[in-house]
Amino acid sequence: MEFISIDFETANSSPASPCAVGLVKVTDGQIIETLSMLFRPPFPNNWFHEGNIRVHGIKPEDVADAPDWEEVLPELLLFTDGLPLLAHNAAFDMGVLRASAAAVSFDLPNLSYGCTLHMARKTYNLDSYRLNAVAYAIGHEEFAHHDALADADACARIALDMANRHEAGSLDELLIKTKQRFKTLLV
Repeated sequence: MEFISIDFETANSSPASPCAVGLVKVTDGQIIETLSMLFRPPFPNNWFHEGNIRVHGIKPEDVADAPDWEEVLPELLLFTDGLPLLAHNAAFDMGVLRASAAAVSFDLPNLSYGCTLHMARKTYNLDSYRLNAVAYAIGHEEFAHHDALADADACARIALDMANRHEAGSLDELLIKTKQRFKTLLV
């Protein structure tokens, strides 16, 4: 099991307004490294909506002295080291990555990704498959939901729990057992 779980928080409703990212690296089925960054969203989406602030608690003053998104993006990609990405509701997080890279005219590599939300629906019998509901169901109850790193960590733990339940020794095997497949970042 080798992958990077990723979670973005956005400043407003635009997918091109990331202001925080959390990444968790899993190697040999173990969480081995994390990366968390706050940064200024790319222009013209560099404004904060009150609703988003209520969700994640990140305010404009929290990123006032932080690096710009275009400075953070190469560091984020270096951390991923070409490993496949996992996100809970990957359509959102990969949409943020695509849109925000386009906003700064950055050519992304063609990364593979999977969605733990879709995998969870094939693994657990729950009333809700939201990240916090699935995390609670696997016994991971103490985390700061909507903190990018905490959410990426919960996503990694969910993936590892699913691999254990399905007796999957690799991410490829887990995808097969949950009737999913890798998608690619570029169209």
